[in-house]
Amino acid sequence: MLRLYAGAARMSILDQLQYRTANYLYMIGMIAEPVIYLVVWSTVADSEGGTVGGYSAGALAAYYIVWTLVRNMNIVLTPYAWEWRIKDGQLSGELLKPIHPIHRDLGGFAGWKIVTILYWLPIAAILVWLFPPAFSTDTFSVLAFVVALWGGFLVRFMLLWALGLVTFWTTRVGAIFDVFFTVELLASGRLVPLSLMPPWAQAAADWLPFQWAFQFPIETLIGRLSRAEILRGLGMQAFWTLVGVGILTLVWPMAVKRYSAVGG
Repeated sequence: MLRLYAGAARMSILDQLQYRTANYLYMIGMIAEPVIYLVVWSTVADSEGGTVGGYSAGALAAYYIVWTLVRNMNIVLTPYAWEWRIKDGQLSGELLKPIHPIHRDLGGFAGWKIVTILYWLPIAAILVWLFPPAFSTDTFSVLAFVVALWGGFLVRFMLLWALGLVTFWTTRVGAIFDVFFTVELLASGRLVPLSLMPPWAQAAADWLPFQWAFQFPIETLIGRLSRAEILRGLGMQAFWTLVGVGILTLVWPMAVKRYSAVGG
């Protein structure tokens, strides 16, 4: 299995390195979203006397610069891809192989993330120059961030892979996925840091997995969490990853029994 993962990751790395321009254009296109958030909330912070929700303008800059890396790390196989896998019969070939399809997907996306990190570094340097950030971190936080970054990737990968299994029961699932992504947008810290949300929204987010895949890695690096909070966050990442694995283990056998390719 280790050789399988290494091979899938290596092939993904080689594949992504062949499309450097496309990858860069894609990542640059994603910068517009955090820059808009940063400008808006920095303006609000200035109007509120320098801080908003406990964030200064420099802290907001740090948040949204790290946001760009975490957002790219969180790009995984979306449930929409499952529609095409089933409609076009792509899954048929995967089911004939002697390994579970998730292993190839996980190894391939992990390899892509290595390239993503390398491509992100010059983009981050430009953002740091344009929007000077204020970090308050230490060696422990930096090391924990590396673990949390990959932990967030695993949380989102497992949950979205599990959610994609809905397509075995229906071929039109866009509305279900849209609801999921809307809740994720609001409860993950992607739109704004959760400290800027109403108390009831923050309380609801604590019961959901989304912040552990998104805001938690960001706040780990920028230095807003204590060691105890970081260790708790890593534990929550492990918990939600296992929840995703549990759902897959339970639902996958039932889903495969219902599989029937729609297309050729």
